[in-house]
Amino acid sequence: MTIFARIMSVLLFIPALFGLYMNDAKDTEEAYLERVESVGYENTIETAIPQTEIYDMIVGHYKAALPEGKTEKKAIVIGYDGCRADVVSLAGGKYSGITTMLNDGASINLGYCGGVNYPDGENTQATSTAPGWCSLLTGVWAEKNGVFGNGQPKNLEYKTLMTELVEDGTIDSASFITKWGGHFSNDDSTYINEKEYCEDKGLAVSFNKTSGNEGSMIKAKNELSKADCPDFTIAIYENTDSNGHNLGFSFNNPYYKAGFDHCEKFAFDTIRTIKNRDTFETEDWLIIITSDHGGFGTGHGGPTIQERMIFIVANKY
Repeated sequence: MTIFARIMSVLLFIPALFGLYMNDAKDTEEAYLERVESVGYENTIETAIPQTEIYDMIVGHYKAALPEGKTEKKAIVIGYDGCRADVVSLAGGKYSGITTMLNDGASINLGYCGGVNYPDGENTQATSTAPGWCSLLTGVWAEKNGVFGNGQPKNLEYKTLMTELVEDGTIDSASFITKWGGHFSNDDSTYINEKEYCEDKGLAVSFNKTSGNEGSMIKAKNELSKADCPDFTIAIYENTDSNGHNLGFSFNNPYYKAGFDHCEKFAFDTIRTIKNRDTFETEDWLIIITSDHGGFGTGHGGPTIQERMIFIVANKY
């Protein structure tokens, strides 16, 4: 890079950095609550759903009898990593995954991560990626699954629903798709022990690390296009989290909004792929779009309402 190019990159970054501080000043709890109310959630912050109950929703779907005319059960969790509950007010347009779901009759509810609902007490686990998704997949908080923050391998006492359902024969296969190595690709990854367990037992649970968010979407679409696609899939798109860490988790940050728009388009493409399956009409699908945590400033992990509240969009097809 030439000296001129370096100077220009710094000059272009200064307005964005200034905008970050301005965004933080505007990101008050009052403004946040107004935006959350504008979404039209079916519940309130006081009655927010524990993140762990998504596990129960998914397991209940598989354990329930097949509806008339349906021959096979399928489910997918589409994750918007680090997506705040107030940003959902921006959902809309032709290529919105959330709007597609709502137009099809989906429910939309507030949920909470961190182990304790806002504003009661301090978090019992970090409002971060590893504990968030792990609580969803195991149905328990960190005091049981052992994941209080990033970089802590989950214990095998509480297995994920992927492993449980494949192991007990409820489903034939499951797939985890993500670009973040902290899930199962590093020595201290959340699911490193469970990945090894599945491999040793020969269970059809695949752990797929991709090269990026678009790569995750392409991988999900490729798998979902197959006649024998996994019975359960979790595909995590991290555009909101990446842009939040770079320049701020804020409704007022255009880069964060752009990250949300990317997640929305990826979710739309994922849902469209499912609906285009040749066997879609005879399959009993549960589709959930949700987040693992929110954010405040350029980080997360703490107890603020912006970090603790999540959203849950769910529909049966």
